[in-house]
Amino acid sequence: MEGRKLLNTEVAISFVKDTFVQQLKKSLNLIPISSPLVVLDGTGLNDDLNGIERPVSFPIKSLNEKRAVVVHSLAKWKRVRLKELEMLPGEGIVTDMKALRPDEDYTPIHSIYVDQWDWEKVIDKNQRTLALLKETVLKIYDSLRYTEKEVENKYPQIQAILPETITFISSEELLQKYPNLNAKERENAITKEYGAVFLYGIGGALSNGVAHDGRAADYDD
Repeated sequence: MEGRKLLNTEVAISFVKDTFVQQLKKSLNLIPISSPLVVLDGTGLNDDLNGIERPVSFPIKSLNEKRAVVVHSLAKWKRVRLKELEMLPGEGIVTDMKALRPDEDYTPIHSIYVDQWDWEKVIDKNQRTLALLKETVLKIYDSLRYTEKEVENKYPQIQAILPETITFISSEELLQKYPNLNAKERENAITKEYGAVFLYGIGGALSNGVAHDGRAADYDD
């Protein structure tokens, strides 16, 4: 009986993933592609996250013992792949990314194993605006809400809880709203208040001299 429960859970997980990616593809004009689990060390393709996380690495016999590293994320690889595939502005890619992050802290939403949808698309320089960012976030959020509704229809015991809209706020505005809380406490407080929040501007120093969160220094190169 326990095995059947586990099987039903796996079926439900597959349903959620399939439903969401199909909606995401339509909303953002994305083409599914395969992605690597490992890349060669020293190529610059692996995302070093905050710059202190250690990747899993091993030598490759057939490549004269060159070392390979298990990806942390595909942030840099995706941009190279877009160029290799000669994608045009407005076109993008999506992939089911697998990764290992051995230095990750365990939480209810994080572990050393990463399995997530990862996407990237080409835009013109003049499109790098906050307006386009928000427009894109709304499309992703609509895909999430669509998926949640489909899950509720298929599994009535699971109720949809996401609010109709997502709230946008900058990390500086968030600091001013909750000046006596640390970064994670501010995130928790704003999410409790609005239910769904998109926080932007997390990498630079705020008015208190501290960045909201860490990120790779060359992430936006």
